[in-house]
This record gives sequence, C-alpha cells and structure tokens, in this order.
Amino acid sequence: MDREIRIMVFMKKWFSILLFSIFTIHLQAQKDSLSYKRYSGDVSNIVINIYPVPVKDNRFTIKCNTDISAIKITNIIGQDIYRAQYKNPQPVTDILLLNNQKRGMYLVTIIFKDGRRVVKKILIEESD
Repeated sequence: MDREIRIMVFMKKWFSILLFSIFTIHLQAQKDSLSYKRYSGDVSNIVINIYPVPVKDNRFTIKCNTDISAIKITNIIGQDIYRAQYKNPQPVTDILLLNNQKRGMYLVTIIFKDGRRVVKKILIEESD
C-alpha cells in the first residue's frame, strides 16, 4: 500500500512538470514578432477611427491622430490574418484583406511610432 502511494505521488509530480513544460512552450510559440519599442505610456489621448463598421468587402481604413508603425489583425482564437509594418509611419492606412474572411469579431492591434499599442475590435461581414 505504501509503495502504491509513493508511485502515485511520483506520477503526480512528473505529470505537473510535464504540463507546465507544455504550457511554457505554447506561450513562447505565440510571442509577437512585430518589432516595436516597449512603452507603458498613456493611450487615452489617441483618437482612432476605423471605418466602415461593420467591415464589408474585406477593406477598411484606420485613421489616427498619431503615426502608425505597424498593424496586426487576429481572429478571436489568436490566429494572425493580416500583418503590416511601415518603414515610414503614417496616420492613415487602408487595409485590404486578401482572403475572404468569415463573418465574425476580429482584433486589430495598432502599434504607434513611439511604441504605444492599442487593440480595437472590429466586426467583419462576409462579402456577397
């Protein structure tokens, strides 16, 4: 009986170590590869307009009062569907999604010239 308890404790320890290792590897695989400076400043003074909403025909515009250096769009489960990085940051950008996206909610990550980052939600409707 004592031997069985020790085996169970041993198996629990190894199982938890294995689970932790898998979780850590998964988190490292999802690191963001867009290069930007880390900035923890206030984003409340940034004005962002995304139009038209809902997005139709896989195209929309992002307009800000500060320069945009990169944009990333992900679906709700975290898969990247669009990435753009601008050598010359600009306050207005037109986005054209090449693949017809399914109707649903998507996240737009906007990274600014000074390193600040804002995430906005958009709704995409399927093209007719």
